[in-house]
Amino acid sequence: MKKFFPVYVRVPVIFFIVFGLMEFFIDSGDRAAFIKFPMVSVFLFVFLFILIAIEITLSAVNRIMYQLMTAEEKAKLEYEESLSFKESAWYKNLMHKLTKTQPIESEADLLMDHDYDGIKELDNNLPPWWVYLFYIGIAFGVIYFARYEVFGGDNQEMELKKEMAQAKIDVEEYLKTAPDLMDEKTVILLSDAPSLDAGKEIFTTNCAACHRVDGGGQIGPNLTDNHWILGGGIKNLFHTITNGGRDGKGMISWKGTLKPKEIQKVASYILSLQGSNPKDAKEAEGEVWVDEDAAKEDVAAAK
Repeated sequence: MKKFFPVYVRVPVIFFIVFGLMEFFIDSGDRAAFIKFPMVSVFLFVFLFILIAIEITLSAVNRIMYQLMTAEEKAKLEYEESLSFKESAWYKNLMHKLTKTQPIESEADLLMDHDYDGIKELDNNLPPWWVYLFYIGIAFGVIYFARYEVFGGDNQEMELKKEMAQAKIDVEEYLKTAPDLMDEKTVILLSDAPSLDAGKEIFTTNCAACHRVDGGGQIGPNLTDNHWILGGGIKNLFHTITNGGRDGKGMISWKGTLKPKEIQKVASYILSLQGSNPKDAKEAEGEVWVDEDAAKEDVAAAK
């Protein structure tokens, strides 16, 4: 694999694959993941640094091992390499600029006077790639300190608090319009034909057995007059259908059968039957119900 994909191909490919997976699996909203989560990016850059260091070290070791080979082994290796892809001249020049390695023949000139039990020291300069990364690390540290300590950038705790606050706002906005999370406090009366037609179908299937198809009442009360046992209006009717009627003798709860949006539609259809006066309707039960909110609006409009 390494023969066909040299280090200058493998390292960038691995690096961009890791960053691509990061962008794919981490939900970062409208910002790139490596910007929104800088510590993860730092970890990936450290990973790249280690990967490059390993590749360069292995390359240096391979060159030393090559120098220690016999002429026959070198000839065999060169023959095998001639069968694979050759490293280009520009790559060799690049690696030389990054490492500033000295040929093995110059080792005698680089030896220092130190001798530790036969171990000698070479007077090699630090590799430029290491020096550059060291300077980059210093620059990153200065920028990081200025960003969070001098200019008051949001740390992870502050970012979490802001995101939680925004999430709370988003949830509240969603609950205002979410049809399946509707309750008697947020339900509104529907008057459009498609909703009323859907409500009529639900009423015919589930309610007509007790209230008759025309709403005139049979076992259940008449739904076409202005008398209500548990209160009229869309909010009261939604609550009654959802939770059921009077204990022991009232209507069952429909919240396990119908969704909130369906209850809204059937309640709106029932209210559309007001004043229809079906034939042989059941006598009125309960008390006359007046929408106090509507009455207040009428008084305000009159003023």
